[in-house]
Amino acid sequence: MFKSKVKSIVLAVSITVMAGALISFPEESFEASIRGLNMWWEIVFPSLLPFFIISELLIGFGVVRFIGVLLEPLMRPLFKVPGVGGFVWAMGMASGNPAGAKYTARMRQEKQLTKIEAERLVSFTSSSNPLFIFGAVTVGFFHNKNLGIILALAHYLGNVCVGLIMRFHGRSEEGSKNEKSEAISIKTALGEMHRTRLKEKRPFGQQLGDAVISSVHTLLMIGGFIILFSVINKMLFHLNITAVLAEGIKYVLVSIDFPESLSIPFISGVFEITMGSQATSLVQDASLLQQAVMTSFILAFSGLSVQAQVASILAEADIRFFPYFIARIMQGFFSAGITILLWKPVYEKMDYLERNSNSYPVFALMDEGWNTKIYEFIMSVGPIATIASLSIYIFIFASRSYAKRK
Repeated sequence: MFKSKVKSIVLAVSITVMAGALISFPEESFEASIRGLNMWWEIVFPSLLPFFIISELLIGFGVVRFIGVLLEPLMRPLFKVPGVGGFVWAMGMASGNPAGAKYTARMRQEKQLTKIEAERLVSFTSSSNPLFIFGAVTVGFFHNKNLGIILALAHYLGNVCVGLIMRFHGRSEEGSKNEKSEAISIKTALGEMHRTRLKEKRPFGQQLGDAVISSVHTLLMIGGFIILFSVINKMLFHLNITAVLAEGIKYVLVSIDFPESLSIPFISGVFEITMGSQATSLVQDASLLQQAVMTSFILAFSGLSVQAQVASILAEADIRFFPYFIARIMQGFFSAGITILLWKPVYEKMDYLERNSNSYPVFALMDEGWNTKIYEFIMSVGPIATIASLSIYIFIFASRSYAKRK
C-alpha cells in the first residue's frame, strides 16, 4: 500500500514538473515538438507503413505460417522459439523498432507463441533498421560511410548474443518439454499455409482495409511517443536534470578512460537514440572509437522513447516488458564490446585499404552514396506518402463507420 502511494506521488510530481517546464519554456517545447513531428512525418511513417501493411497480409494469407514451419529446425534449437520467430526477426531487422514488438504481439495473439516464447522473441528482435544506421547515423551525423559497417555488425551480432542468452529465460515457468527436431518439409509447410488461409474468412478487400487501419493506428501511437520524448528530452536539458544525471555518468566514463564530455550525449541517448547519436558525433575530445562504442550502446539500448512504444504494444498481449528492458541493457554492453573487438580487424583495415588503393574494399558497398540517396529520397517523398496514406486511412475509416450506422 505504501509503495503504491509513493508511486502515485512520484508520478504526480513528475507530471506537474513537466507541465511547469512546458509553461516556462514554450518556445523550446514547440521546437522539440516540431523536430519529433518532422522525424515521424518524413521518415518513420513512410518507411514503416509498407512493412506493417504487407506483414498483416502475409499473416492473413498463411505465408508466415509457411515460413515458420521451414525455420522451426533453426529457431527452436538456437533460440527456443518457434519458426515464426524467423519471420519476426527478419521483419524487425528490416523495418526497425518497434516492428519486432508489433509482430511478436501479433504472433502471440494468433496463439503461435506461448507467453515465454514471446518474451524471448521480442528481446532479440528489437533493432534499428539498416537505413537508419547507414543513412542517418553514419552519413548524416558522422559523415563516415565505413563506420556504418562496424555499427551494423555490432548491432545485429548483439541481437544474436541476446537471443542465445534469452533462450534460458523462463525455463522454470515453462517446465520440461520433449522437443523433437523434425526434418524440413516443403509439403508440410504448404499444407499449413493452406489451412491458415482457409481459416481466414474475411475477403481480400476487408483484409487490406484492416491492415491499413491497424498499421496507421500503430504508427499514430509511435508518432505520439516520438514527439512526447523529444519534448521531454529538451525539457530535461533546460531544467538541468540532464546535467545532474550526467554527473554520475562522468565517474563511470573516467574509470574506463572515456572523456567526460560523452556523459550528456549518453543521457540524451538513454531517452532518445537520434538525439543521443547526433550529440555523440559532435563531441570533439573523444576518439572515433570511443564515439562508435557509445553510439553502439545507444543504438542497442534503443532509448526510453522506443521502449515506451514497445511497452504500449506489449500491453495489448500478455507479454511482460521487464525481460525486454533487461535484454536492451545486455545488448548495449554486447554491442559496445563487439565494436571494440571488431574495430582493428574490420574498420581500421577497411580504412587502410581505402586510403591505399584505387579500388573499394568489399565492405564499402561499392557506391558510397547509396545510403545517402535512399535516405534523402525517403525524406523528400515522405510527407507526400504520409498525407496520401492518412487520406486512405480516413476514407476507409469513414466508409466503415457510415456502413455500421446504416
